[in-house]
Amino acid sequence: MTRADRWLLPEGVEEVLPPQALMLETLRREILDLYQAWGYELVITPLIEFLDSLLVGSSHDLDIHTFKITDQLSGRMMGVRADITPQVARIDARNLHRDGPVRLCYADSVLHTLPRGLLSSRAPIRIGAELFGHPGTACDVELIVLMAETLRLAGISPVHIVLGHVGIFRNLLAAADLDKDAESELFDVVQRKAYNRVDSLLDLQLSDPSLCSMIKSLSRLSGDASVLRSAEKIFAHAPQSVRTALDELSQIAERVQQRLPDVSFGFDLSELRGYQYHTGIVFAAYTPAHGSEVAKGGRYDDIGEVFGRARPASGFDVDLKTLARLSNRAYPRRCVILAPDVDQPALLLLVQKLRAEGHAVVTHLGDGEPDVSLINELNATRCIVSDSSGQWQVVDLTPA
Repeated sequence: MTRADRWLLPEGVEEVLPPQALMLETLRREILDLYQAWGYELVITPLIEFLDSLLVGSSHDLDIHTFKITDQLSGRMMGVRADITPQVARIDARNLHRDGPVRLCYADSVLHTLPRGLLSSRAPIRIGAELFGHPGTACDVELIVLMAETLRLAGISPVHIVLGHVGIFRNLLAAADLDKDAESELFDVVQRKAYNRVDSLLDLQLSDPSLCSMIKSLSRLSGDASVLRSAEKIFAHAPQSVRTALDELSQIAERVQQRLPDVSFGFDLSELRGYQYHTGIVFAAYTPAHGSEVAKGGRYDDIGEVFGRARPASGFDVDLKTLARLSNRAYPRRCVILAPDVDQPALLLLVQKLRAEGHAVVTHLGDGEPDVSLINELNATRCIVSDSSGQWQVVDLTPA
């Protein structure tokens, strides 16, 4: 590498300059305040930990996205977290020992070996909320509404929320009793919505015409609210577990739509994102300015079992950098008050008082009066001067 190239950063890793950092930090604080107002308590998880703990029960996808290094103290393999949700689940299962519902939130950086999307950072800042200990649909309704409120606070509109339920596909597969290879291939083609391949694979693997027809139809059930009405007819004679999952989805959709009348909704019953991870409802939010989901979540009841305490669980997260980039809000810089570099007790007391009141006071370190370029760089609108009687006061700067 030449000396001139030393400033280059790895692909997908970026610096955050002051204007963008202001947006990120403003959003971070306001979103965490929103979550805390809903009763979610903040937790901070380790950036790095032993791999056999970090990836316990996790999907293969999370494994390949995790940077791995050797701990020089113990010789054991460690990983830099690529997801925070499993760590939060461990906190609920191992550390809190609470019997009732537990609401936790977080906001921190993760690291990915590969970008998740075309414009994705490999060092996103994930902010999210998780609810443990409640098996009912009310938990999922709360989190979907809170996800929508997160996007509303960030100034992202319009928002389109898509709901699905991996339990429908999971229970149909259980009834089909396919072998692992066939199940894996079917999962792949359903995710890709390769309808012809879905049909040919099912015709080859399934002898039950009714079940075969249901799974074929499932791969095509994507669209507006009419999808649920069609699903009720298609799965009228499906196993009870399938109908129960569909009923859950319908109940959640009805309650969420009542609480979010200004948000458009869609349904995708073949959405299997996080299939190895999620156990029930899955949801994601989209906006036209972004090519993929801007927020996502779902139910993952089984995750706590690997930590010794299986509890119902549901949650969502977003990338703070994506929120800031898509935000339609204004993030004005704070106006600065310039103070002279003078060790005078009355001046120092005034500066202390102004800062305690929330004003930004910057000491002018140069000789003489600050020039126009410095004033503009600092966004200074006022300054502290001494009047004819020697008293310090704040006055407006005269525009150039």
